Amino acid sequence: MSLVPVITIDGPSASGKGTVAQRVAAALGFHYLDSGALYRLTALAAERRDLRWRDEVDVARLAGELDVEFDGAAILLDGENVTEAIRGESVGIGASIVAALPAVRTALLARQHAFARAPGLVADGRDMGSVVFPDARLKVFLTASAQARAERRCKQLRERGEPADLAAIAADLESRDARDRARAVAPLQQWPDALLLDTTGMGIDEAVDQVCRWWESLLNA
Repeated sequence: MSLVPVITIDGPSASGKGTVAQRVAAALGFHYLDSGALYRLTALAAERRDLRWRDEVDVARLAGELDVEFDGAAILLDGENVTEAIRGESVGIGASIVAALPAVRTALLARQHAFARAPGLVADGRDMGSVVFPDARLKVFLTASAQARAERRCKQLRERGEPADLAAIAADLESRDARDRARAVAPLQQWPDALLLDTTGMGIDEAVDQVCRWWESLLNA
């Protein structure tokens, strides 16, 4: 992995890290890893197989056997396009639960490592810079206020024609944050070698430009 340049962008739910990571990857011509999609896929697959999200042994086995394909912007599970299905609020809650299971994280680790291919990789998630790619050249911790993140999530849901209650979404995000920070394995946190990027009052283009500037500074150092 150390031979392939990696940029990690970690942060809490709805902070915008996925959109920023995708655009940075496109700007640099790098591959992109949405690690959260793997946990969402695991949660969706478990739900469809009537497995409880907290059944660590069964869910971990399922995670290791997922028939997953990333085809451009489309995400396929067992040959079915589930790009929209994994973005539902229920699946998001399930993803947060299964992500706290050590055996599940271990099962998905090798899959995440496989994304590190030339010319480079931009990976977003909760523990990309701390656990999955600890030797990443650039580590970013991207965050925003709970209110700003709730408003962004509401906007996403409404654009998809789904109901959105701002207060309920804000409460759910705070609950997820607490669960992600408190979990025993790979908790959500800003590591000392990660640069902080607070996007509360920042647009996507500004955030992308900042990450690209940090990358250019590293290359020119």
